[in-house]
Amino acid sequence: MKLKDKVAIITGSGSGIGKAIALAYAKEGANLILNVYRMGEQEKQELEREMSLYEGDISIIEGDVTSGEFVQELVETALSRFSKIDILVNNAGILTQSLLQDMTESQWDEMMTIDLKSVFLTTRAVVTHMIQQKSGRIINIASQIGQKGGVELSHYAAAKAGVIAFTKSIALELGQHNVTANCIAPGPIETNLVAGIKEDWKEEKKKQLAIPRFGKVEEVAPTAVLLASSPDGNLYTGQTLGPNSGDVMI
Repeated sequence: MKLKDKVAIITGSGSGIGKAIALAYAKEGANLILNVYRMGEQEKQELEREMSLYEGDISIIEGDVTSGEFVQELVETALSRFSKIDILVNNAGILTQSLLQDMTESQWDEMMTIDLKSVFLTTRAVVTHMIQQKSGRIINIASQIGQKGGVELSHYAAAKAGVIAFTKSIALELGQHNVTANCIAPGPIETNLVAGIKEDWKEEKKKQLAIPRFGKVEEVAPTAVLLASSPDGNLYTGQTLGPNSGDVMI
């Protein structure tokens, strides 16, 4: 129960890494505001069923975190319900492929809006409250591609590198207020996003990994628990932690 009575907002929590983090936080006793987007009713009911197995107060709120208006409503809902926000996990994102010469302006803009702008909007919305309460944990899901680049992924790499740089900068700003900011940069993980990537790309990527397999979401979630809990995550800030099968070694 490392997160008992803590309040966390998790974006993109309907599936994949976001859902795994939500389940891990629920198991550790957290109260959760789970943001989902374009989620089917059956999927939503299944998520509610899984979350009902835990003791925490858990709400599922559908909406688009690229909208500043919705983000403000999301944060106000959390504060109205719990009077505090201890943890923000920015997980919402997309993954598409294109060679640079074939990439459209709309593909580029979509990636920057969903994978980078949303992180700015949600973080900006919670940070004033965290400063006032003199505590907080901000955890941004980046990618090892943001550290090393990737063929047909220049837009994705740029967005995730932006998340990493943004996180380092706000860590410098917020440390004096006892607010930490860190990234998790997973390697390739078996999720619906990665399932849509070309098979030949995936096979070639496996050959490059020191541990020659893609990870599972439950192998990423414990890092998010570490960063959110105390004393475990107290001294981590501005860091990029890499559950990446050895794709990036630093």
